[in-house]
Amino acid sequence: MTSNPSLRVSDAVQQALTDHTPVVALESTIFTHGLPRPRNVEVALAGEEIVRAAGGVPATIGVVHGQPVVGLTEDEIRELAYDDDVTKASIRDLSYAAVTGKNAGTTIAATALLAHAAGIDVFSTGGLGGVHHGAAESFDESADMYALAQIPVVLISSGAKAILDIRATLERFESLSVPVVGYRTDRYPGFYVADSDYPLTARVDDPADVATMMSAQKNLGIDSAVLVANPVPVDEQLDPQELDEVLQRAWAAADEQGISGQASTPFLLDFIRVATDGRSLDANVALYNNNIRLAVQIASELADGRS
Repeated sequence: MTSNPSLRVSDAVQQALTDHTPVVALESTIFTHGLPRPRNVEVALAGEEIVRAAGGVPATIGVVHGQPVVGLTEDEIRELAYDDDVTKASIRDLSYAAVTGKNAGTTIAATALLAHAAGIDVFSTGGLGGVHHGAAESFDESADMYALAQIPVVLISSGAKAILDIRATLERFESLSVPVVGYRTDRYPGFYVADSDYPLTARVDDPADVATMMSAQKNLGIDSAVLVANPVPVDEQLDPQELDEVLQRAWAAADEQGISGQASTPFLLDFIRVATDGRSLDANVALYNNNIRLAVQIASELADGRS
């Protein structure tokens, strides 16, 4: 990696990349906006420990005082997690952050961009952004999808967030030529649940297969991400019927209160959290940790191929 004055990469991450040690990128919005305190910090630090325990190096990514950082320190994670003024930064927000000097959690789009800029191939998250219900009128679609069509990383997730239009999201990924492959499943995961009821056309059963896909894409000059759909463990998922019922109530409440645009996602996810007595958070943490474990395995396969 060449020196970049607009991006700080930690010494540990740079050394790991030089030594072909597995590196896993981790996003920061899960602890700046996704989880309540103090659980947000606990989950962020535990996720890093999962990577280390498997022989890898974690690279948690965020914006600190306006500067994107790949490889946040524990103190920086805590600062972002407890900053009441922390913002959420997608790709379009990164340059403005240099003006405001604010702290920010990075979205999937921004995290993927910064991970790739640092030379990291594997990125683990929880749920993807996608097409919102009613997007035909509102045009409300996540920038994550369009970014992933242009950034060559392996991204492990447990499907698009449950509040989204899953069918339309999968159609959009197909239109953008972004491969979506199920890990030991033929069905697209439903974030809080293991099965969204939508089939997948591609499946792999071994981390080495994902590494092969990534290598093939690079050799062919394909710049899109490889999306690995890794279901939440069935014994840790929400009850699918309960989730369907809660989602219907959540959308009705949002419509009644006039909630739309960027306010929709936090409103709906918080509604689900309250309606399930916090069990949605437990499922979120379970799938997040499960994705990190798979990410380290894939990163190890890719690192072995370069050593």
